[in-house]
Amino acid sequence: MAAQNAVHAHTSHNHRECIDDALTRAREICAVRGVQLTPLREKVLQIVWRSHKPVGAYDVLDELTRSHKAARPPTVYRALDFLMSEGLIHKIESLNAYLGCTEAGATHSGQFLICRQCGATEEIVDPKLETALDQAAKRAHFIAERKVVEISGLCARCAA
Repeated sequence: MAAQNAVHAHTSHNHRECIDDALTRAREICAVRGVQLTPLREKVLQIVWRSHKPVGAYDVLDELTRSHKAARPPTVYRALDFLMSEGLIHKIESLNAYLGCTEAGATHSGQFLICRQCGATEEIVDPKLETALDQAAKRAHFIAERKVVEISGLCARCAA
């Protein structure tokens, strides 16, 4: 699925369907877990999913205030924290921005390819990389609490 979404980042596809699928999956996950995907949280998720590029919290706030006039930074950060804690979005640390999770509901660490030219960001899921990171941490007697791999470079379209 992640590879499929990566292709969509640079080709014509029905992005509305992409967003709808993410929202439907988020509703299902939250229902199973017994947590509330409030209308505001859902709107924040929709904003994060609006493109295949990471979006900053203040960009989310700017868009959110169009429909929720009372929205303030704490409102956005609480919604983003909720969405991250439920595995529906990822934080791209190097950009201090957020990206919809293409593997929502599945246990995985964050692995991302970030195009330094166009900003398109692709989530990848490589179990071998995950295992290698776990083994390296274990050899170092280190207890990893969170693993994020961010690889910066050029996407296929920008490299061409």
